[in-house]
Amino acid sequence: MSKLSVYAPFDQSLIKEIPLATSKEMSGAIDRAHALFSDQTQWIPKHQRVEILENIAFLMEERSEEIIQVSAMEGGKPWMDTEVEMKRAINGVKLAIENMGHLKGEEIAMGHTASSANRIAYTMREPIGVVASVSAFNHPINLIIHQTIPAIAVGSPVIIKPAPTTPLTCLLLVEIFESAGLPKGWCTCMPCENEVAEQLVTSPKVNFFSFIGSAKVGWYLRSKLAPGTRCALEHGGAAPVIIEPDADIKTMIPALVKGGFYHAGQVCVSVQRIYAHESIIDEIVEEMDSQVRALVSGNPLDKETEVGPLILPKEVDRVHEWVTEAKDKGAKIICGGQKLSDTFYEPTIILNPSEDCKVSSQEIFGPVVCIYSYTDRQEAIDRANSLEFAFQSSVFTKDINIALDTVKKLNSTAVMVNDHTAFRVDWMPFGGRDSSGLGLGSIPHSMHDMTREKLMVIKSHVL
Repeated sequence: MSKLSVYAPFDQSLIKEIPLATSKEMSGAIDRAHALFSDQTQWIPKHQRVEILENIAFLMEERSEEIIQVSAMEGGKPWMDTEVEMKRAINGVKLAIENMGHLKGEEIAMGHTASSANRIAYTMREPIGVVASVSAFNHPINLIIHQTIPAIAVGSPVIIKPAPTTPLTCLLLVEIFESAGLPKGWCTCMPCENEVAEQLVTSPKVNFFSFIGSAKVGWYLRSKLAPGTRCALEHGGAAPVIIEPDADIKTMIPALVKGGFYHAGQVCVSVQRIYAHESIIDEIVEEMDSQVRALVSGNPLDKETEVGPLILPKEVDRVHEWVTEAKDKGAKIICGGQKLSDTFYEPTIILNPSEDCKVSSQEIFGPVVCIYSYTDRQEAIDRANSLEFAFQSSVFTKDINIALDTVKKLNSTAVMVNDHTAFRVDWMPFGGRDSSGLGLGSIPHSMHDMTREKLMVIKSHVL
């Protein structure tokens, strides 16, 4: 039996070895989930699903220290941020319970044509069927919650493939789900090779596919979907920020530093490209430089650590290659720009890298923020919109007219005004457009997507 070795990003020490699911085992998991859904006598009544979710939230709170420990160890996100993620995940379960009562149909008007006389009609929402989820490494707790709990809430069985670097959190959470009363087969964790995972995409027994990861992989898997399978894809971005001359620099800089270096920049909406007006760029660079140099890099299990390791040593090498390329093409390295070790990269600010550099044109997914000077706001907007990615962005200004105009013109799913690009709560629409994804994620949006509408028309001779 093939095994997966899970290493700590901090020092590459072996945490645990776990078995990888075989093709036969994946096929069996899909068949079991499909059989559960096909037999309506095995469906979990809504009131029981509410009870199970309440138990899950309770057990997650009770075992939160254990979950945080496992997640921070295998994912490398600092304890302080993993603790926030834990609280969000518990709230996500509670959100699902709240939104179960909002999934409802409506009356469809009849009788205003002769052909529709003597009829009443109503829609209702049913679970969509088997849900297959492929997850990413950077939020091992919350992403698993977002890709499983909505399915459980609406009554759809779900199979989830965790990221190969962070499977232990997923296994622990599914164990908690079952301890909370969820019957076996309704949520199955399947660590496996990519070739085996493709069965989740190609199987006609899968009704909905949820993917969080790179655009290259996401669009490829979408092309493999069986006919009729719906999907939601969440990819990355290269989040732009536009700073106008009247921005409140004192309050802005801490937000940009947090948004750019949170989880070592390994966030799909991490602050990456800051377009600062030429009249204030020197002050912005100076303030950011001071605060970034003060960030504490270290062991993610240390509660004082602010910046942890990158997920794999090869990512450290990649980030360094990209920074070196920018420097060779004339950019100025304000701070950082060096490997701290095989697993850590120094928090880095780059000033005015060329537009064709990888740090300007691709998602960095590392602790690097680029700052560019601009003269005209429309120029900054055009540069912000120049990439194929479009996810979240932000603008800093005290002028409401400039703010609204910029929001209108930025090609983003969400634009933050006077806040960093990585802001998110779990009930708001969240997702990329263009190459950055398809569909919107949030607990309520995912619950809606994991159901489908059925119409009932009743004909009567007495109406």
